Amino acid sequence: MTRGDQSLRKERKDEHIENYLQTEYVGDSLLGDVYLEPRSFPEVDMEAIDTGMEIFGKRQAIPLMINAMTGGTEVTRAINESLARIAGRLGLPVQVGSMRIALDDPSTIPSFRVVRDIMGPQGVVLANLGAEAEVDEVGRVMEMIDADGIGIHLNAHQEAVMEEGERDFRSWKDRVRAIAEAFPGKVIVKQVGLGMDREALAFLEDLPLAYVDISGLGGTNFFEIEDLRRLDEDFTEFYTWGIPTAKAIVNAKAEAPGQKIIASGGIRTASDLVRAMVLGADMGAISGEILRFLLNGDEDYTAHYLAQVADHFRIALAFMGCQDLEDLHRLPYLLTGELARLVEGKVYRQ
Repeated sequence: MTRGDQSLRKERKDEHIENYLQTEYVGDSLLGDVYLEPRSFPEVDMEAIDTGMEIFGKRQAIPLMINAMTGGTEVTRAINESLARIAGRLGLPVQVGSMRIALDDPSTIPSFRVVRDIMGPQGVVLANLGAEAEVDEVGRVMEMIDADGIGIHLNAHQEAVMEEGERDFRSWKDRVRAIAEAFPGKVIVKQVGLGMDREALAFLEDLPLAYVDISGLGGTNFFEIEDLRRLDEDFTEFYTWGIPTAKAIVNAKAEAPGQKIIASGGIRTASDLVRAMVLGADMGAISGEILRFLLNGDEDYTAHYLAQVADHFRIALAFMGCQDLEDLHRLPYLLTGELARLVEGKVYRQ
């Protein structure tokens, strides 16, 4: 990669952060279509409710992750420093942004490494690369930050509208399989806002993954983010494309029942997290909302937001009569509205 290419990639990293704050479109995750009935006699001790879980062999306070955002520039290094300090305060895992730039430009490694340096060995820190990655590249970026695991992201829709994006996705399945087999139990295969489809989930079911992050429509919209970078084309017609987060979770339970599921894409509140887990997700992840709190406020403001999510999550478990996460997964629920129509609908072909 030339110095000019490296400069362009750094500029793009900062543009993604700036453009996220300018985004206005908000999709519907359809998590609101999950109907729950609270208990009048919960029969639980709220102080004894256990919201913790083990992630990559380390105990965490709540089933929630700070999802992949950024890294690679001085601006994004400062963001990663803040995220690491917040995660350390609250006991949350952190996944860094795509580390492709670190493979091409070693000077950018500290902008990712800072997360591990701040969180220390007790923190859960995850690396991140795209599905075009080679097995040796995965090993290299994990070593750079002493990662507990890695997210391999599937972002064909973003690449397709990015002027400098990838155009050939034919090798992705083979590469994902090779990475999963080389690092069993260490890999999260993740969508980035388009939602994981049933065919993809059926393929992933047999791989030795740690998690599948279904990342559905309802959160950060990369069609819009890339659209703001392009003055020559208008991609607004694609803003509504995608599988809503709730439907993607249903897809996952149908096609990949053996995989652990991360719900992301419009997870903003404890209620979102509860509904996602009732549907079958094992944990949730937030990125865009955290970034918005951080850049519009500060670390304390963001930590307060996440602490409130954790507190409200415990409150919701209490009035739903759940003593732990297993109880949450056993709650009865109904599907209503558009989600019910999508789940019950038929697929027609010529």
